[in-house]
Amino acid sequence: MKPLRILYVDDEADIREVVALALELDPDIEVRCESSGAAGLIAAAVWRPCAILLDVMMPSMDGPTTLAHLRANPATLDIPVVFITARAQSKEIEEFIRQGARDVITKPFSPMTLAAELRRKLGA
Repeated sequence: MKPLRILYVDDEADIREVVALALELDPDIEVRCESSGAAGLIAAAVWRPCAILLDVMMPSMDGPTTLAHLRANPATLDIPVVFITARAQSKEIEEFIRQGARDVITKPFSPMTLAAELRRKLGA
């Protein structure tokens, strides 16, 4: 079976480590992490993940701006993006989906169920 390749982009190193460990609890998920929207754009175009888990609030280039750049690039246009954020009011979630996100996972999340939740949101 081909692994589900997930690119996780978040500026906080501790959260990147927790998410990577949580996703890798699923033996069929391969994770790559990046610390900024700019690095995430490069990794997405080169590594070609099955999906991107993208933090909303990051310095320099936030998640929505990163998503806009992903959608503007033919190489990354069709990669599903799920935002991960503490900003999870229904109005904000609706806006993220309107911008092109597949769905939203809220922080705090359960590391034990994160992989399953992401799979559900991706339909994978």
